[in-house]
Amino acid sequence: MATGPDYLPGSLRCLGLSLRFETPKDAPFLAALFASVRRPEFEGNGWPDDVRHAFLADQFRLQVAHYARYYADAAFLIVERQGVPIGRLYLHRGPREHRIVDISLLPETRNQGIGGALLDMACTEASRLGRLASIHVEKNNPAQRLYRRKGFVPAGESGPYWLMIRAPDQETAAEAHAEAGA
Repeated sequence: MATGPDYLPGSLRCLGLSLRFETPKDAPFLAALFASVRRPEFEGNGWPDDVRHAFLADQFRLQVAHYARYYADAAFLIVERQGVPIGRLYLHRGPREHRIVDISLLPETRNQGIGGALLDMACTEASRLGRLASIHVEKNNPAQRLYRRKGFVPAGESGPYWLMIRAPDQETAAEAHAEAGA
């Protein structure tokens, strides 16, 4: 990511992954990805399927508008495995911090080390530049366990979200282990 979406560390290339900039043609994939991430929150709430689908479509539209307004200069990247979209990584590189705006993967690609490798990539770049890495995460989102393992700590809250940050010199146990040659 230091030189754009074509640059990938070995940990991601070994997983058969690539990154590319998002295009308008990705809208159907992104809507489906959003729904796959958020749908579990609404299962069992008694809403008819058509109401739940309409609600998720509207929430997706609002999220797109929010990101366009507040993170217009972010890198909106599609994560692909062997040329097939499997997720997204939205990264805003600010003067003092790298904000991981969004990192989402399709359900069948989760828990395979991909999210962790993407986080490592963003954090390594931020550390190299002496910047914080930050992310907002819902308080009940199980992904915060991954963020904590990667050295992120809660630094504030806003409604249902934690702001989690990682200092530029933070090194996770896994990174220290790898650097020691073990």
